[in-house]
Amino acid sequence: MIHPSYHDLMQVVNSGVEEGEAPLINSRYSIVLATAKRARQIILGSKPLVEPKCNKPLSIAVQEVYEGKVKILPDDYTEEPAEEEKTEDTLLEAEAE
Repeated sequence: MIHPSYHDLMQVVNSGVEEGEAPLINSRYSIVLATAKRARQIILGSKPLVEPKCNKPLSIAVQEVYEGKVKILPDDYTEEPAEEEKTEDTLLEAEAE
């Protein structure tokens, strides 16, 4: 049996959703995609955000999601970078508009 369970992971991810709003995650498939994406980031060199209990990237990604270290954002989420975080390319695009 997987620990934490899919149900537990979905509760953690959806814990910040206001009452009456649609949950961020409502299927096992979404959890699998999110953790697989994070596992790929770890494989490519991202530092784990938790003290890993084992060295498997997928297990580390699941642990990060369960501990709330990784946030899963909705597909339509867009955020402008803060002014100090904008790169030269971003500033050039903003000026061109």
